[in-house]
Amino acid sequence: MKIMIGNDHAGVEMKKLLTQQLQEWGHEVINRGTDSIDSVNYPEFGKEVANAVVKEEADLGIIICGTGIGISIAANKVKGARAAVCTNELMADLARRHNNANVLALGARIVGDELAIAITKAFVEGKFEGGRHGTRVDLIESYRC
Repeated sequence: MKIMIGNDHAGVEMKKLLTQQLQEWGHEVINRGTDSIDSVNYPEFGKEVANAVVKEEADLGIIICGTGIGISIAANKVKGARAAVCTNELMADLARRHNNANVLALGARIVGDELAIAITKAFVEGKFEGGRHGTRVDLIESYRC
């Protein structure tokens, strides 16, 4: 699977960790985040990753900022992006199975390294169930202006 990761200055170390782990799991990782701890604007990275996923340049996206909230808000402005902030494995699994989330948002100041790996694994391995959940995702998509 091809996975694009975008991050701001708060997410540099977590991106490195997740990139290594994803590659060990056999995934191709595309880095679209900063590699510097100098302050940058997280919305740019959220938007870039979301656009790439929607355009099918990547199968999934992972975005990282301090809390995961701001970068997810930016990503969700992109039509077709469904970014979910997840703080545990169950949230990540359900985001994929019930919401067909295509972008995982993580807070580098919120979750520790081992938990971030577990969340990422649950997200990447999750499969959308469709059915009644498909109807709901379609409704959400219809709300986009």
